[in-house]
Amino acid sequence: MKTEKAIFAAGCFWGVQAVFDKLSGVASTRVGYTGGHTKNPSYEDVCGRGTGHAEAVEVTFDPKRIEYEALLAAFFACHDPTTRDGQGPDVGSQYRSAIFYLDEKQKKAAESAKNLLGESHAYNRPIVTEITPATEFFEAEAYHQKYYASHPNTCR
Repeated sequence: MKTEKAIFAAGCFWGVQAVFDKLSGVASTRVGYTGGHTKNPSYEDVCGRGTGHAEAVEVTFDPKRIEYEALLAAFFACHDPTTRDGQGPDVGSQYRSAIFYLDEKQKKAAESAKNLLGESHAYNRPIVTEITPATEFFEAEAYHQKYYASHPNTCR
């Protein structure tokens, strides 16, 4: 199986990972930090808001079973893309809405999906999702990986 990767940030990475884990064609996911300037940040570093990183999910998928556009649809459906720096009770730039593209094909697909959503008037405010080239992805601590799977009674 030839896989590809995609990276999304949409608030707390626990819930975002759970969304992507349910999709057929997704081979694996891992949560981590990307988009900032600090090497090997810890969760505490990122929460301190000085790293520039977002909590993100790296999705490894089989493009023969699920297209990147379907991942984009799931991404936009799982959060409010009109909120600049936060989702629900989570506030700060580490919770921003962002797509970190890995090639020009992903960039064009992300821009198209964002524009179509904006033109649909599904929201009363503009879509503020950042579309940015991917930078190094730093895997989060082990206790963050598959958090909802290991804590099934956690409120989602």
